[in-house]
Amino acid sequence: MQRAWFATALTVLAVLATACGLFTAPRGGSPARPPPAAPTTSPVPRTSPTPEPPPEPPPGPPVLAVKIDNVAKARPPVGIGAAELVVVEPVEGGYSRLLTIFGGDDLPPLIGPVRSARETDAELLPQFGHPTLAYSGAAPELLPLIAAAPVTDASDAHQPAAYSRDRSRSVPHNLFLHPAALPQGAAWPAQSRPVFGPTPADGTPTDHRRVDYPSATVEVSWSPQQRAWLVSMDGEPYVASDSGRLAPSTVAIQQVAVRESAIRDAAGNPSPIAQTVGSGRVVVLRDGRAFEGTWNRPAPEAATTWTAPDGSALTAAPGQVWTVLTP
Repeated sequence: MQRAWFATALTVLAVLATACGLFTAPRGGSPARPPPAAPTTSPVPRTSPTPEPPPEPPPGPPVLAVKIDNVAKARPPVGIGAAELVVVEPVEGGYSRLLTIFGGDDLPPLIGPVRSARETDAELLPQFGHPTLAYSGAAPELLPLIAAAPVTDASDAHQPAAYSRDRSRSVPHNLFLHPAALPQGAAWPAQSRPVFGPTPADGTPTDHRRVDYPSATVEVSWSPQQRAWLVSMDGEPYVASDSGRLAPSTVAIQQVAVRESAIRDAAGNPSPIAQTVGSGRVVVLRDGRAFEGTWNRPAPEAATTWTAPDGSALTAAPGQVWTVLTP
């Protein structure tokens, strides 16, 4: 009787345990585990790291801009073979004048002959940051424009100790600059320095180009031996007394709008202004070939760019670069 009672008790306990869920088992016979607790927070989505922008190219060396006389009586020039960039500008009387851009501390001891600035310079110079500008005066009407331009005025009136006269030449074609005596300009902005690169695609084989002004000519002839363009002025080789024949690696013939200013020279000729902000046609000469394209400069502080018809950049060959502004 006791055995029957004990068996009945075990049966009752098993029923109670099953009802409470203590010994439930799945069909496979293994004890069931309680379901995992639901997460209390949402998972953090993965994000890709933001790429770092490429570093901007560092600025270049300090900039010195020097205005150079370019009539026959002013030749030969001195020091301009060391310039990184030479700009040929139209001036009154149908002649041309040069704006030379030097970068770095390795300047020639003497540069010249130095002549007066023009309104074209006031528009050209802002793209070079805040250069030191060396010139030999300007028309009274132009001086406020130079004062307002982003330049350090280093004319002979402001820095007389930096200039001297060569008595073997005639006035006013005999003023020369000693650049070491001038205050240093600001760094050359990287975006406005000449862009060097491999020879662009296509192009037309060319060994000679000539630009005519009313009273002057500029010619360049390709020299395969020197890999450079030999410059002639008014039909004569253009030779610097300290460095020899001027031979830039790249010449850009840049067509610009030219208008008359209210300023006139002593003979009554109006001073032309070459407009270098805007866009127009350009022919880039390098490596014995001519590349047609477009020049563009949207604002005074912006750099001038050259672009091929397909939108690719027209780069310069390493070496001195000339830009010839032509109407």
